Amino acid sequence: MIDFLVIGGGIAGLSAGARLSRHGTVTVLEAEDALGFHASGRSAALFEGSYGPHAVVALSQASAAYLRSENGGYLTPRGLMLVGGKDQAREFEQDARDLDMQVIPKSDAFARVPILDPDAVGFAAISDAAFDIDTDRLLQDFARTIRGNGGEVLTGHKVTDLSKTTHWTVKAGTVYHARAIVNAAGPWVDEIAMMAGIAPIGIIPRRRSMARIPAPGGHDVRGWPMILGVGETWYAKPDAGKLLVSPAEADPVAPQDAYADDMVLAEGLARYEAMVTEPVTRVEANWAGLRSFAPDGTLVLGPDPADPSFIWSAGQGGYGFQTAPAASKLVADLATGAAPDLDDASVAALRPERLRS
Repeated sequence: MIDFLVIGGGIAGLSAGARLSRHGTVTVLEAEDALGFHASGRSAALFEGSYGPHAVVALSQASAAYLRSENGGYLTPRGLMLVGGKDQAREFEQDARDLDMQVIPKSDAFARVPILDPDAVGFAAISDAAFDIDTDRLLQDFARTIRGNGGEVLTGHKVTDLSKTTHWTVKAGTVYHARAIVNAAGPWVDEIAMMAGIAPIGIIPRRRSMARIPAPGGHDVRGWPMILGVGETWYAKPDAGKLLVSPAEADPVAPQDAYADDMVLAEGLARYEAMVTEPVTRVEANWAGLRSFAPDGTLVLGPDPADPSFIWSAGQGGYGFQTAPAASKLVADLATGAAPDLDDASVAALRPERLRS
């Protein structure tokens, strides 16, 4: 009998499984042949502690120490620059305030990112409190913790049936018996819930596309910050000497192995090009991932009120990696009856009860 059977091998499932493996036996079932195949493997991988709703910010800030220091740390400096057009003063000021960014002279912005177009950019702000996350190592370290505590992490195990009598019976090629289920299936969490006879929470999968382009103008982009357009209408991020450019869309789609929409990607690249001096002449690769949002845009963490043995780790949206240490700790605390570290208001904003009225 397994104590905690985790459905989903992305950052939500692996981090929750690692925390729970200190309290009992854990088995993680991932449907794909690799861990982090969907959203976790297609993340922008940035830590920015002021990004998101209040409860998300609380989780991010509570995760910062872990990400900075655990296992030698997972963060490296990147920085985040906000740029606005000359007709976007009001929107720029609001975004800079929301993200707690420092407004800087345009000359400083051009010095940091020399391809910015002086004829297009009217405003710039910077945050040096933004960091790249070593997402692959974080995933693998959580998986290693599970295995080190006697648990299993299994790929290629798609759950096809889920039922409960005195305990949970799960079919995924093999039949498993568990005392508790952790639903960390990303865009498929509501499907898993309905299979289990639990009411869905209304998760909305939203597509985000990405293109990899060569370093613009042959520049060395490694020291550039991530660049964000006002209103989050596009962003560009250095990656292995190239530049990742996204239209930053959030289009609702059905749960699937997502792919980029060519028209949406072209529109996003055009918004990026409008602010820089170097045109996009070649796209080396493109892809998309699904970010899963609850109706109120905040994570859903903890036991379902209808059955406390069914535990949610869902709705990570675009915040999965930067909140993972604290989110997984909260899942484990609520599942085992421990007192959470987070303040009561944040915990209430994250629990599934808020969606059951």
